[in-house]
Amino acid sequence: MIETWRWFGPKDTVSLANIKQAGATGVVTSLHHVATGDAWSLDEIMARKNLIEDNDLTWSVVESVPLHNDIKLRTGDYLQHIENYKISIKNLGKAGIASICYNFMPVVDWTRTNLLYSMPNKAKALRFEMSDFAAYDVYILERDNAEQDYAPELLAKAKTRLDAMSEQEKALLEKNIIAGLPGGEGSYSRDSIRQAIAEFIQLGNEGMRRNLILFLEAIIPTAEEAGVQMCIHPDDPPFSLFGLPRVVSTAEDVRLLTQAVPSRANGLTLCAGSFGARCDNNLVEIAKEFSDIVHFVHLRNVKREPDGSFFESDHLDGDNDMIGLITALLNEQKRRKLEGRADYLIPMRPDHGHLMGEELEQQGINPGYSFTGRLRGLAELRGVITTLEHLQNQAS
Repeated sequence: MIETWRWFGPKDTVSLANIKQAGATGVVTSLHHVATGDAWSLDEIMARKNLIEDNDLTWSVVESVPLHNDIKLRTGDYLQHIENYKISIKNLGKAGIASICYNFMPVVDWTRTNLLYSMPNKAKALRFEMSDFAAYDVYILERDNAEQDYAPELLAKAKTRLDAMSEQEKALLEKNIIAGLPGGEGSYSRDSIRQAIAEFIQLGNEGMRRNLILFLEAIIPTAEEAGVQMCIHPDDPPFSLFGLPRVVSTAEDVRLLTQAVPSRANGLTLCAGSFGARCDNNLVEIAKEFSDIVHFVHLRNVKREPDGSFFESDHLDGDNDMIGLITALLNEQKRRKLEGRADYLIPMRPDHGHLMGEELEQQGINPGYSFTGRLRGLAELRGVITTLEHLQNQAS
């Protein structure tokens, strides 16, 4: 597999030199300074690509070209935003960057309630705590009818959690949920997020899915022409938040999208941690069913709890069958190679990592994107991949 590393640009605390030292060969990045909805110019793309290549690395995947909310709602200037998106796809194709990861999550992007969850070894992990989220939704945000989305026992736990929080803890919880996490889109105030939530709730799951399919029908022909593979990222977490629609949370969701717009360019980012936060998602079976259109992989692990809470565990120590997943992906690579596909190698990146060592005292590190935590994850995953490849070669 192609070992890649997410980089947030020149202001990232992790440098391109660090990425090179980690042993990765590919960079996953985005033009974060370009406003959502604006077209990416070829000059801007080439400037970033040249910077990466000057450090003897390759820009392997764009993560991401974000979608304006107008596209998701099909309101306002959505037609112009779609045209701008097509321009970005064309220019990325001209620059030789052939994979674009994107998502179709409404209002909030990937969401966690605790960015510094203490592990037994004193490292810090990312956590989604359902009772904390419910406490915010029902008692702080006071979303209309929010209590109807939670079981009575969870509401009781949420109220207990809220009563135990200081004002500072409540403010931090709100910041974690609505201020935006690295690579996500949008930061909201309490009033603006209420309004945005109401718009998407009115749209509903079927309306949201319809709008995604209409978007894909508009841009996939452009992607095919440009030689670019679109790879949608699953919802994170893969269940409704704030009563919002979710349309990329299960294998059935992916099935509906790929059947509606059948094309290899209409592909999937297989994020093990996102899909894996649901116990009814079988990662190995998802990898096998959609193997032909898995264009990018996020490898991370989670430990789940019955109420929907989870925390991000060590890469090889969670509820996800990482060995089985990587085996399925290596088998797909072998199949592609025999088929003669030029893109037989699948880019992967160690997704998220614990905050540990000297970085515990360092300021400005993007949550989940420390150097040492991901370095450990990459080393563990590299060991698994190397071993499985060796066994695969012996068997053949």
